[in-house]
Amino acid sequence: MILSSILDLSPIMEGGDAALAFRNTVDLAQHAEKWGYHRYWLAEHHNLPGIASAATSVVIGHVAGKTKTIRVGAGGIMLPNHAPLVIAEQFGTLESLYPGRIDLGLGRAPGSDQVTARALRRNLGSGGDTFPQDVLELQSYLRPAAPGQAVVAVPGAGLNVPLYLLGSSDFSARLAAELGLPFAFASHFAPDYLQVALELYRREFIPSDALARPHVIIGAGVFAAETDAAARRIFTSAQLMFLNLIRGRPGKLPPPVESMDGSWSPAERAAIEHRTRCSAVGSPATVRRRLEELLDETGADEVMATAQIFDHAARLRSFEIAASVFREINDAAVKFVT
Repeated sequence: MILSSILDLSPIMEGGDAALAFRNTVDLAQHAEKWGYHRYWLAEHHNLPGIASAATSVVIGHVAGKTKTIRVGAGGIMLPNHAPLVIAEQFGTLESLYPGRIDLGLGRAPGSDQVTARALRRNLGSGGDTFPQDVLELQSYLRPAAPGQAVVAVPGAGLNVPLYLLGSSDFSARLAAELGLPFAFASHFAPDYLQVALELYRREFIPSDALARPHVIIGAGVFAAETDAAARRIFTSAQLMFLNLIRGRPGKLPPPVESMDGSWSPAERAAIEHRTRCSAVGSPATVRRRLEELLDETGADEVMATAQIFDHAARLRSFEIAASVFREINDAAVKFVT
C-alpha cells in the first residue's frame, strides 16, 4: 500500500496575509483528514514573503488541535537553526498534547539565506557539518532519561517522537540508513540526486528499534483539476513563484496566468521545468499516469504531495482529486496481487 500525505508551506497569496494562510492550512488539513491522507507536514522557511510556516512547531500545534486523527508534523525542522534540546522540548510538548500523532522530520539546510541564518543566531562556519551529532543528541533527549542524566528534556524524555531525515542529496540518505530512520527526498523541487540517494539509502540501511526496513518518502507536486488545461493554469502560480526565486526576488504566491509565454526566458523555462520534474499536472487520468510513473521509478513507500495553488477552492479540489487517484492506485495494486 502506498501512503499518501501532504506537505503544506502555508502559502501567503498576493492580496492575502499570514492569518489567511493559516486559516487555509487548517481547512486543508481538516479536508485531508476526511479524504484519508496519512499525515500532514509543515515546513520551516524563513524570510520568504510567500511562506507563513516559519514558526513550524507553533503551526503544527494549531493544526493538530483543529484535527482529530491525521498525523501532523514537520517536513521539516531545519536543525542547524536550533539547539537539539529546544526541539526535543517543543516536540515533546506536541506529543504530550496530541499523543501518537506527531512526526518530526529533520533537515540540515538553514531554510534561509546566509543573512537570515545570521539573524537566527547560528554559527555559519559548520555548514551543517554538525548535523549527524545534532540528530544523535536529539535522539538521546527523546529516549527515556538515564539515571543521573544531567540534561533532560521535559517534556520529551521517553516519548520517542518518530524522526524522519529529509534531504536532496546523498548526505541525509546515508545518515538515515546508518541510523535506521525513514528518509524523505525533496524531489518536489530538487530531483537531481533522487535515484542515487534512494539506491544508497536502501543499500546501506541498518535496521533499528525505530524501523525494521527502509521507508522511502518522495515529494511530488500535484496540480489536479477536471481537465489538463485547467490544471496547467493553476500550475502557473507555482511556476511564477519559482521564477521569482531564481531571479532573486521571492514574493507572495501570484495568481495564475493563462500562459507562461513571455514570462520567462528559454533558460529560465528549462530550469523551472527541470526543478518541477517530479510533478503531476493534469486531469485525474493524467495525474494518475504521472504518479504511477514516479512510483515505478522510485519504488517509494509514500508520496508527500505538495502544491502552491493560488485559489484555495482549486487547491482543495486538487488534493481531493489526488486522494481519489491514490485510492485507485492502491486498489489496482491489491487486485494485481490477489
